[in-house]
Amino acid sequence: MEEQTLVTPINSRHRDRKALMAPFGGWDMPIQYEGIIAEHAWCRQKSALFDICHMGEFIFQGDFEAGGLEDVFTFSVATIPIGRSRYGFLLNQQGGIIDDLIIFRLAEDKVMIVVNAATADNDFAVISQRLRGGSFTNITDATGKLDIQGPLSRDVMVAAFGEQVSAIPYFKFITMNILGAEAIVSRTGYTGELGYEIFIPAGKVCELWDLLLEDERVKPAGLGARDVLRLEVGYSLYGSDIDEQTTPLEAGLGSFVNFDKAFIGREALLRQKEEGVQRRKVAFQVSSRRSPRHHYEILSGDRPVGTVTSGVFSPMLSCGIGIGLVTGDAYQVGSPVTIRHERVSMEATVCELPFFREGSVRS
Repeated sequence: MEEQTLVTPINSRHRDRKALMAPFGGWDMPIQYEGIIAEHAWCRQKSALFDICHMGEFIFQGDFEAGGLEDVFTFSVATIPIGRSRYGFLLNQQGGIIDDLIIFRLAEDKVMIVVNAATADNDFAVISQRLRGGSFTNITDATGKLDIQGPLSRDVMVAAFGEQVSAIPYFKFITMNILGAEAIVSRTGYTGELGYEIFIPAGKVCELWDLLLEDERVKPAGLGARDVLRLEVGYSLYGSDIDEQTTPLEAGLGSFVNFDKAFIGREALLRQKEEGVQRRKVAFQVSSRRSPRHHYEILSGDRPVGTVTSGVFSPMLSCGIGIGLVTGDAYQVGSPVTIRHERVSMEATVCELPFFREGSVRS
C-alpha cells in the first residue's frame, strides 16, 4: 500500500499562492513560488520566509548522564549552556551518520532535539533504544516551525515582536510569547544569512505565517531556493551529502565530533582516523554556468575518482558549484577535475568552502 504524503499546517497557504509542490522527506512541500532565482535573491538581499514544519522535534527531560542521553550524540549535551544550541550527529556502530541534528538546552534537565524530516521516526526509535531513563517525547505533530532568513530579518522580527529579539546572539535562543503562545526564537538557520528559527505550537503557525508576510520586506521561499542558499555556504544535506554510509570524517565534519567523550560509533571513527580516510568531501567550482547534479561522476584526468553529492547553479558566483566524495588526492585545492554524466561534461576546479563568504549570518 502506498504511503500517504504528509502535509504541514501551512499546506493550503502554499497552494493558495500557486506554489510548485513536490514530495520531500515524505512531506508535500513547496519547491518554489515565483522562481528559485528570485527567491534566492530576496533571501540574500531582504528577508525570506520558509515553512519548516516538516522537521522533527523531541523533548528529553531528566538526568542526562543517568538517563543515557550524554552518550547518544557526538557532542556533550551536559555542557551546552541553557539558552544555547549545538550541532552534531547521531551515529551507527560503523560511524555512519543516522542523522545530523541540533539540540537546544531549555533547562538544567531539559532539551529539545531537532532532526530531519525523513529520518525523524527512525531517530526517535534509535534514541529511545539508547536511553536508560528520563522522559522522552515526540512533539513533532504539536510543533510548528518557520525560518525567517535574510539581512533584514532582525528588523522584521523586532517590528513584529519587540526589541528583545535584537539581542539574541548567533546559536542562542530565547523563549517568548508570540500570538499568545510560548515560542522559541533561535538565531540559527540554513542559508548563511542573518536569520531566526521560530518554534511555535502547530495551531498558531498559520497565524504567524500570515503575520510575517504582512511585512513587505518578507516573501515566502521554497525548498529550491533553500537548497541553493545552503550549498553556496557549504552546508551538508542529509540524504545527499551525508547518510548512514558516510562518516563525519569523510564528510569533512570532524570538528563536530568530540572524541573526549563516549558515543556509539566512536571506536569506528578512531579506527578510521588511524587507518586514514579512504574518501573525503571535496568542493568544486565549474568553469561555466552549467549545473552539476547528484550522482554525476568526478574524474581526475580520465580516471573516475568520486561522485557529486550536491550541485547547483550559484547566482552569487554565476557558475556551477558542487560538493562530492572522492578518493585519492583529487581533493587538493586548485586541482582540475571533470564532472561527467553520459554526454554531459564540464571542467571544474577544486576549491575551499564556503563558496559564498559575504553572507550576513553573524551580523
